[in-house]
Amino acid sequence: MLAQAGLLAPVRPDRLLGMALAVARWGLTPATGYAAGAARHPDRVALVDDDGPLTYRELDQRTDRLAAELRARGVGEGDAVGLLARNGRGFVEGAVAVSKCGGDVLYLNTGSAGGQLAQVLDREGAVAVIHDEEFTALLAPAAPRRLLLTTEQLAELAETSTLPAPPKTGHTTRLVILTSGTTGAPRGAARSGASLDDAVSVLSRIPLRAGEPTFIASPVFHAWGLGHLTLAMLLGSTVVLQRRFEPERVLQAVQDHEATALVVVPVMLDLLLKADPAAYDLSSLRVVASSGSALPGELATRVLGAFGPVLYNLYGSTEVAYAAVATPEDLAADPRTAGKAPYGVTLRVVDEQGEDAPVGVPGRVFVGSGLAFAGYTDGSDKDRLDGLIATGDLGVFDADGRLTVLGRDDDMVVIGGENVYPGQVEDVLLGHPSVQDVAITAAEDPAYGVKLVAHVVGEPGLEARTEELKALVRDRLARFAVPREFRFVQALPRNATGKVLKRELA
Repeated sequence: MLAQAGLLAPVRPDRLLGMALAVARWGLTPATGYAAGAARHPDRVALVDDDGPLTYRELDQRTDRLAAELRARGVGEGDAVGLLARNGRGFVEGAVAVSKCGGDVLYLNTGSAGGQLAQVLDREGAVAVIHDEEFTALLAPAAPRRLLLTTEQLAELAETSTLPAPPKTGHTTRLVILTSGTTGAPRGAARSGASLDDAVSVLSRIPLRAGEPTFIASPVFHAWGLGHLTLAMLLGSTVVLQRRFEPERVLQAVQDHEATALVVVPVMLDLLLKADPAAYDLSSLRVVASSGSALPGELATRVLGAFGPVLYNLYGSTEVAYAAVATPEDLAADPRTAGKAPYGVTLRVVDEQGEDAPVGVPGRVFVGSGLAFAGYTDGSDKDRLDGLIATGDLGVFDADGRLTVLGRDDDMVVIGGENVYPGQVEDVLLGHPSVQDVAITAAEDPAYGVKLVAHVVGEPGLEARTEELKALVRDRLARFAVPREFRFVQALPRNATGKVLKRELA
């Protein structure tokens, strides 16, 4: 798989030595990808953002200077440094510089509130924060207790600093990624740096190629975007980033840079379709990789129709990493499928006794691989079974071994003695041409004990067609799965990766 991706191509002996020295100096950390890339292909463009291109050599040299500046300001080995930045060179250079000076990188969500950020920084013991200028006021509650550096200041230091690169550290950088926090406060999940296991796992199901341009539209502070940024380092690819997601600019950039891969979260796909992809030359695209939240079946079908057989949907989480990948062939056969486990991943659906559930019978989803986290940084953990980690979802295998995710295991609702999975109801309602978005929650009901509530974003006048929506669910699923209440809203509350914040709806 590595050879097919072009990762094992011949390398000049002097450049191979430089790559080996980079690994020996930095270990398997964010620093290594660009240091090794600078040795192997120094003049290849590593990054293109709103400020222009940077080569692998330039990025390596700039982050050497920044690492020295961080050391001079008191960031030592094993110190946690928060990173609060949008997609761009500030994010990338900040992470690599922290790694080179021996610190741990704490990836912060740009959509977080100030109080929440202060809580996370205190809990993780962060000594400093690297951030975009726009977040200065947001970080005010945390400012008196730690060093704050803007990415704009880093950009200047990268050009002007005369400090030599810091010496080799004895600490392997930890990457602390925050969970999405859709059901509570976000928690930190620690990982080590990149490894070939990551590359092999993804490449076994998604045909990425070394050295090719990749546009990462999804937030790079999230596990999905960060995973592709890390993979691009290993593959020696050119990464294209834009600070804000604007569908027309994304499609234009794919055309201009002849990107072969586009990395998104599902909510972005609908916006890209509305931006008329047919108006752009997207013939270079071989992969549209989606993850971060559930991909509705009707959306998968529309994307395949507009972009062709290039859609790959990954099911996973911050805790388990990669669990399953649906290829274009899988999605054509069943648009709702999460696909099959990639190489090196064990995927099980188990019943209440912890035994494998038969084909077609729902159960809890457990995943195991070398990529899974070791536990949350606060000492808590996910449920585990025989070395596998619970995803928190319910799922079912079909006869071909493909997984379908039914929803969160704590979302299942029992109505009239029957199990109802909100995700299935949402998917049916999204099939209605006038429904743009929908989320199902449960509420107490004096007559039935519990009822389903549908929160619907749709075209004007859809309120008058409630009975039509109920009939659609009744015909596709069952009478007990029909929501008893419909609430029509302007938009659903979502986090940065597109997950609906159902606690706010409730």
